[in-house]
Amino acid sequence: MKSPFDLHGRCAVVTGAGRGLGQAIALGLARAGADLVLLGRPGAQKSTEGQVADLGREVEVVDLDVSDHEALERVAAEVNSNRQVDILVNNAGIIEREDSVDVSRQSWNRVLDINLNGLFFLCQAFGGPMAERGHGKIVNVASLLSFQGGLRVASYAAAKHGVAGVTKALANEWGPRGVQVNAIAPGYIATDNTTALRADPDRSRSILERIPAGRWGDASDVAGSAVFLSSAAADYVNGHVLVVDGGWMAR
Repeated sequence: MKSPFDLHGRCAVVTGAGRGLGQAIALGLARAGADLVLLGRPGAQKSTEGQVADLGREVEVVDLDVSDHEALERVAAEVNSNRQVDILVNNAGIIEREDSVDVSRQSWNRVLDINLNGLFFLCQAFGGPMAERGHGKIVNVASLLSFQGGLRVASYAAAKHGVAGVTKALANEWGPRGVQVNAIAPGYIATDNTTALRADPDRSRSILERIPAGRWGDASDVAGSAVFLSSAAADYVNGHVLVVDGGWMAR
């Protein structure tokens, strides 16, 4: 009997797969059997490309700045013309830390353009054909800051709250058409985005004291959740923001 988590015969588009969460998710999907299209900055995804190929899966790398929405539309049209995209994982994102009174218009727009606006237009570009076919999975990468305000990250918190809202709105609209739209909210994971926190002894200690698991998460800790939400095992899961945080929110 075929496993409900089996993704053989499926094509997944993953953004920002060059490192960290995006790379771990891409490799998790590949291990489950999916073929991959990796969208991201030029030259940033060669390592992931090689690792996916080593797993025996088909992989294509396409250069894309997610904040360039005209390029996004063009790239998505090209991918859709060549493949049937069954899964979209919106992982690409940035974080800029500074006091809210010092946030420039350029910085605010940069974070929102990548983390929220680009995510929405990718959902639109790939989710529309999914809805027409009556089948598809979209997994957005949200954050604990989809629920909280954080410190000195107003633009990031705004964007990630927006990701949760977009996820639920699209689930309502596309669920009746066979497309499940969900999100993963990673906790404190040891990636480039948390380097500053891990380098601050006081912040790192206070964070670890609240996590029942007693450790920072690893990017691989998120991969299984992405596979689940991309698979038939999650056919009745829709509009959900799945927290993967070692128990942080339970405190």
